[in-house]
Amino acid sequence: MKYSKFLINKNYYFSRKNVLKHLPSNLLIDSYKCISKWKGYAPTPLLKLNKLNQKLKLKNIFYKDESKRFHLKSFKALGGAYAVEKISKRQNNITVSSATAGNHGRSVAWGAKRLNLKCKIFVSKYVSKTRVKEIEKFGAEVIKVNGNYEASLKQCEILSKRNNWKIVQDVSKKNYKYIPQLTMAGYSIIIKEISKQTDQYITHIFLQAGVGGLAAGLVAGVAKYFKKIPKIIIVEPDRADCVLQSIKNNKLKKIKIKKESILGGMSCNEMSLVPWQILKKASDYCVSISDKHVAKTVASLKDKKFSKISIVGGECATPGIIALIAICNNSKIRKSINLNQNSNVLVIGCEGNADFKLYKQLLSKGRK
Repeated sequence: MKYSKFLINKNYYFSRKNVLKHLPSNLLIDSYKCISKWKGYAPTPLLKLNKLNQKLKLKNIFYKDESKRFHLKSFKALGGAYAVEKISKRQNNITVSSATAGNHGRSVAWGAKRLNLKCKIFVSKYVSKTRVKEIEKFGAEVIKVNGNYEASLKQCEILSKRNNWKIVQDVSKKNYKYIPQLTMAGYSIIIKEISKQTDQYITHIFLQAGVGGLAAGLVAGVAKYFKKIPKIIIVEPDRADCVLQSIKNNKLKKIKIKKESILGGMSCNEMSLVPWQILKKASDYCVSISDKHVAKTVASLKDKKFSKISIVGGECATPGIIALIAICNNSKIRKSINLNQNSNVLVIGCEGNADFKLYKQLLSKGRK
């Protein structure tokens, strides 16, 4: 495996104070206090990819398995549903709305169902029928938009303003920060759980990014819950590397996506504002990867090639593994970021077979 681009962040400076300025500690504390009381809550497994770490000559590779997160099969269950609960204040006379590539919409719809709220979810033409059905299971009305994710978001904003719906979005802007901060605070629980699941010092974290919400939420978790700061590597599809391009240019950069990535939830043309404020200095490196390695990685997880147990990881669970293998295959880069026999690496298996049809297709392709 090879990466497409590798970037050193020349402006790197990790400040716990600065990170928690943009995603306040009180939100992180409240999210755990709230979500840990939900029916069915349990920490997701922290697995070891022991076969892969032997092959790559690393001490440990930890895999946080978010396929077990409630019944939504994705880390997104932590964000949208938590935001819905906080903004609704348990009033059932409001309608919530959101634009989604799939998993965030499921979380918002689930959160609305928990509180008996009406819910409108906007999706682009690229969102699969399987993901739409999964959203509709929770009673949400799905509104299809002829365009990409950005088009669905714009339509969501227009109709929500017209109908006085409460937008629960994970994309922050200048005058829209609080609700995205709530979703990211929900994601930070992943790091709190990890801090209790191992006493090993995590030396490197590979974090996948679309608009950057998951990555920023977990970086805030690192600032809050980890005693030592690991090296943070952001991973994106090479067709949509808006974080890499923004850090390279030291300003928010909107890119043009010529062809959508199979990593649908990560196929974004512009970073969210709060994640940019956090990641522009707190991330050490950025890596972009090709779609061509996704199917093989999905199959390798399932077929016990990376560990002693079979792991169900969807397409967006693979980028951290792909980037790690690619970097380890480049001796110069590997040495420069101190990946060695003493390294404890963390990758985030951010989803299971949330899109079961696509998962089966990738599994079949990856086994050829």
